[in-house]
Amino acid sequence: MLTCEKMRLTVVLRTGILIADVLIATSGLRAQKPDAQTDAQVKEAQAKEAQAKEALGMPARTAATEYQAHAQAGSISIGAEFVGHSVPTPQATYSSDDFVVVETGFFGPPDARLKLAVEDFSIRINGKKNTLPNQHYELSFHSLRDLEWEPPAAEKSKTSLNTGGGGGGQQNDAPPPPPKMPIELRRAMEQRVQKAALPEGERILPQAGLIFFEYRGKNIKSIELIYDGPAGKATLTLQP
Repeated sequence: MLTCEKMRLTVVLRTGILIADVLIATSGLRAQKPDAQTDAQVKEAQAKEAQAKEALGMPARTAATEYQAHAQAGSISIGAEFVGHSVPTPQATYSSDDFVVVETGFFGPPDARLKLAVEDFSIRINGKKNTLPNQHYELSFHSLRDLEWEPPAAEKSKTSLNTGGGGGGQQNDAPPPPPKMPIELRRAMEQRVQKAALPEGERILPQAGLIFFEYRGKNIKSIELIYDGPAGKATLTLQP
């Protein structure tokens, strides 16, 4: 009788231990699953954050006073900085021989809105009477360059051909055409410039972005940015 009772107790104990082991293992798996999901979610969030940063345009600075020059147009504060023939974007800085660029920022009271348009801006260079109108950013694409891009070595080593042969041959002394940037790299460069350009239309402030003026000269001694838009009028003296 005692032996049977001991056997039943042993079976019960072993069963209990087995159940406990299963529960511990299951709980461990359940504990690990959220961790795995959390890691995946963190990576997904990081990827989305990177994409969001890529999608964002030129971020506005803290205030108009953070720019090289600033002025007031009604209740709107305008900041501006002349960057010459450089075309800075959040991801990289490019260059344009045919255009000069001004980085601008617009600030206002809470919930302030402002309609922005290309025709609101012009610049006066070296005190000339005539001003240069703001141009659409797409017009700069034909002269846009990435100074850090280097053509493949095979293209760099191309030389003129000598047909040779008893003095009757002709040598082509004309330099080869400059290599072209791959279309996917050029498209990425243009998209970044597009996003960095000052957006147009009705916008919630603050807003910031690049504005473009066609000018091929290098000798700039003085430059003024003129704003004449819905907020009022303002002239900002920039540093060349």
